[in-house]
Amino acid sequence: MARLARSSAPRLLYTLYSSSATTTLLPSLSPAASLLLGNFHLRQFSAGNLAPAKEEKEPWWKESMEKVRNIGISAHIDSGKTTLTERVLYYTGRIHEIHEVRGKDGVGAKMDSMDLEREKGITIQSAATYCTWKDYQINIIDTPGHVDFTIEVERALRVLDGAILVLCSVGGVQSQSITVDRQMRRYEVPRLAFINKLDRMGADPWKVLNQARSKLRHHSAAVQVPIGLEENFKGLVDLVKLKAYYFHGSNGEKIVTEEVPADMESLVAEKRRELIEVVSEVDDQLAEAFLNDEPISSSDLEEAVRRATIARKFVPVFMGSAFKNKGVQPLLDGVLSYLPCPIEVSNYALDQTKDEEKVVLSGTPNGPLVALAFKLEEGRFGQLTFLRVYEGVIRKGDFIINVNTGKKVKVPRLVRMHADEMEDIQEAHAGQIVAVFGVDCASGDTFTDGSVKYTMTSMNVPEPVMSLAVQPVSKDASGQFSKALNRFQREDPTFRVSLDPESGQTIISGMGELHLDIYVERIRREYKVDATVGKPRVNFRETVTQRAEFDYLHKKQSGGQGQYGRVCGYIEPLPAGSPTKFEFENMIVGQVIPSNFIPAIEKGFKEAANSGSLIGHPVENLRVVLTDGASHAVDSSELAFKLASIYAFRQCYATARPIILEPVMLVELKVPTEFQGSVAGDINKRKGVIVGNDQDGDDSVITAHVPLNNMFGYSTALRSMTQGKGEFTMEYKEHAAVSNDVQMQLVNAYKSSKAAE
Repeated sequence: MARLARSSAPRLLYTLYSSSATTTLLPSLSPAASLLLGNFHLRQFSAGNLAPAKEEKEPWWKESMEKVRNIGISAHIDSGKTTLTERVLYYTGRIHEIHEVRGKDGVGAKMDSMDLEREKGITIQSAATYCTWKDYQINIIDTPGHVDFTIEVERALRVLDGAILVLCSVGGVQSQSITVDRQMRRYEVPRLAFINKLDRMGADPWKVLNQARSKLRHHSAAVQVPIGLEENFKGLVDLVKLKAYYFHGSNGEKIVTEEVPADMESLVAEKRRELIEVVSEVDDQLAEAFLNDEPISSSDLEEAVRRATIARKFVPVFMGSAFKNKGVQPLLDGVLSYLPCPIEVSNYALDQTKDEEKVVLSGTPNGPLVALAFKLEEGRFGQLTFLRVYEGVIRKGDFIINVNTGKKVKVPRLVRMHADEMEDIQEAHAGQIVAVFGVDCASGDTFTDGSVKYTMTSMNVPEPVMSLAVQPVSKDASGQFSKALNRFQREDPTFRVSLDPESGQTIISGMGELHLDIYVERIRREYKVDATVGKPRVNFRETVTQRAEFDYLHKKQSGGQGQYGRVCGYIEPLPAGSPTKFEFENMIVGQVIPSNFIPAIEKGFKEAANSGSLIGHPVENLRVVLTDGASHAVDSSELAFKLASIYAFRQCYATARPIILEPVMLVELKVPTEFQGSVAGDINKRKGVIVGNDQDGDDSVITAHVPLNNMFGYSTALRSMTQGKGEFTMEYKEHAAVSNDVQMQLVNAYKSSKAAE
């Protein structure tokens, strides 16, 4: 009997837990029993040994997953996205008072936590915060829109499931709105549009809606109608539910719901019909009801809008004024109603065991753990790593494996973040965004539980294209200086640091001028280190074009043991497409040179190839073959042979017809067609080769290969040529030989700088 009672107790508990009565029965259990129950349930769930209850255990994670939203807010500069985020945090109870971005109180908005961001008015890092609205958890990530922070943008968009595109009701669709929208389209992010600043003079939401349709090619319609505009802006009418909302209270926190004002009924009916028409074009279920002239209930319309938005065929347009605290709460309701939860979005991982083959992730907590570290921060307690869990469950105290480095690490502490405060949690499942302490990794690393080898983003980070020499002004600051550089390298894989062997200067390399400027500025702000910056340098390379023989004897007699070493052989260019940049081959037969000196000879040639004699840059695609030599029983040493090979290389380098290689960039420009001629002319002037020219709506897309040396200051030039409407992205393509006149210029400049020293 006792055995029966023992075995049936967990069964009883299990039925209790999985039945809908849980909510009423659980509170009456003791904490220990509830914990036992939860753990028991998880164990049963993972073991899968209660097969008949399969249907019942679906809700365990499904319900909590459906109540999560991961969204980003992005827009043109000064459309009010930070102000909007501030209001969202206030209404959801995350912050208790509102501060303006450029407010008189000098506190500044919550999300712009970096001084530099407040000053330059650009978002540099994606800030992450989370809030709760009507039992739903909303993770908000603010994204930068600048091409120099490509990595940051790409990761932020990887992590989002939906987005809000903020448009200004006066400015309309501006150049940055188009860029941001293009990024969302590239990453297939479903979105809502929010027309802000309806209280300003000249506000015209219908003009902006038409612009969004024509310029952004949005299939969109308004889901709200404003009651009055400019200074008469009082509230909004919801076209789905047919209710009027007014916002009272000092901060608009009291929402009063009324019937639609009588004088607006005809306009509301017309706009609602337009909304139904636009949605029914992309949603078959609604189209059927619409064509049969059936009355369409608000719930049917809401479901149709949700389906069309998640399928990225429709963009619902909300309205309001964040500054005047109107329309923010209905927008939050819209996020819950129309943007997808993590299960409704398909995410891909790249399987490293199968040559980066795409794998679709289920997005559920049952699978193996897959999480992406999309952002790092130096907190008060060490490095804080933000993770987005794509699949599986991560628990405090678990061991996880970093796929990129292969290291196994323990999760010491798991927290949920609010801008800069945090709360400890025990576990997090797929779809959530959490932070972990004490895990050493770089941003963009993928963590798994070891059963799979997936990475979330491709491992090939673009090569840096520009270098600057930096050094701290005072010698005392060098500790802080190197600390700053180490941290930035970990945070941003496109930022590299190296030492120039000749001058001993620290060289930082990155993706462009702005990228490096921001880092130098951050070293000054965050680490209080003043740094002097050299002129930007392009990473040139040198190479040889023909075979050249060398035969060099190095001997030095100065009393006691001398130095003696002779090396003979030839250098030649490596064949095109060879995997290595430097090859050394020993073809000596017999023991003319004792074999223990061969590594020293190779080391000497490698060292000599670090700086070619044309302009002092590294020599690439070089093959050194050793055919003969001579040694001395007493005087030969490793040092003697190393020096012999360095001098031998310098002796024969000039006869191998060396040339200079410069980085050539693949530049993609998007400019309105009317500026196409002047932009193409300018590229030719910069020695660029145009390889493609396509039409994309009203824009021309020009693809060209341009030497990086001719691209300095290009963003300013492009803006002035295209009235600020043109934009370009460039990435490293290859190193190619420079023309003879450029080579002469570079060599002469190098010689004169050498002479000046």
